[in-house]
Amino acid sequence: MDHKDLAVEARGLVKVFGDNRAVDGVDLNVRAGSIYGVLGPNGAGKTTTIRMLATLLKADAGSAKIFGYDVAKDAQIVRQLIGVTGQYASVDESLSATENLVIFSRLLGLSRAESKRKAMELLEEFGLTEAARRPLKHFSGGMRRRLDLAASLIAQPPLIFLDEPTTGLDPRTRNQMWDTIRRLVKEGSTVLLTTQYLQEADELADRIAVIDHGRVVAEGTVNDLKESIGTSSLHLSIQNEQSLSKARLIVERVLNVQSAVTAEGGKITAPMADADRVTDLLITLREAGIQLEELSVQKPTLDEVFLSITGQNTASNTQVKKEELA
Repeated sequence: MDHKDLAVEARGLVKVFGDNRAVDGVDLNVRAGSIYGVLGPNGAGKTTTIRMLATLLKADAGSAKIFGYDVAKDAQIVRQLIGVTGQYASVDESLSATENLVIFSRLLGLSRAESKRKAMELLEEFGLTEAARRPLKHFSGGMRRRLDLAASLIAQPPLIFLDEPTTGLDPRTRNQMWDTIRRLVKEGSTVLLTTQYLQEADELADRIAVIDHGRVVAEGTVNDLKESIGTSSLHLSIQNEQSLSKARLIVERVLNVQSAVTAEGGKITAPMADADRVTDLLITLREAGIQLEELSVQKPTLDEVFLSITGQNTASNTQVKKEELA
């Protein structure tokens, strides 16, 4: 990859707090114009990494460049190239949404008229027009998060750091945020996103780095990571459960693998290295008079990848599932 194509280039980043090596030699290459996900459990070092890249925290070792500018030597230039959205809205509680955005715009050098116009545009973009005059203390968590992202976009920076931008949001608001993030990239920005939500990384990221205990333990596209832990799997349900044993024997013979039956029974699962063999399997099952109810070939989920790589599930995984059922 050509260095000129990189929005972020980090080498051996280290940050130590007392006895804790919060970041322990992180390397990252983020291609300009992409969404890059940094995935990991709480305390893995994601936010500390972002803070070092955004010039908010000095690295103890290693180096980082943003569009070729060194974050330590060229901090002023780097700050003009980035927008940072944290996990909490960093704006004044007693002022309205409009007033907050106008203040940010004025601080960034926009005229009074430009500031008002920009504030209105952003409030509309983030679905906050109706709440424009309301003081922030009356905002819900989702509204605050959207306002925080809006504030970080006033200067339309080429690189946007989003640190867990959808934590605690309901599924509908989260989907709106995802749409906005995709739109930003279409318009030419690069997004570096930290998340605990596996589904979020799966939905958005072109590439993902999995961080655990301050180290990058895996990196690649979502498909690379899924393929790294093994093959796809075949899921097969048949209409007549009396034929289950016979169907399993056929699956094992045609695919030359061991199969399993799901705990609730009735569904056969088997590793599926070669999807082309499904055709042979279907023909053999039909010739044996076994009627299918359902058949699918599935790649490993990102949850399975995460569990395999880090040896743990994230708490927020459960949270996502609960929220999606709500």
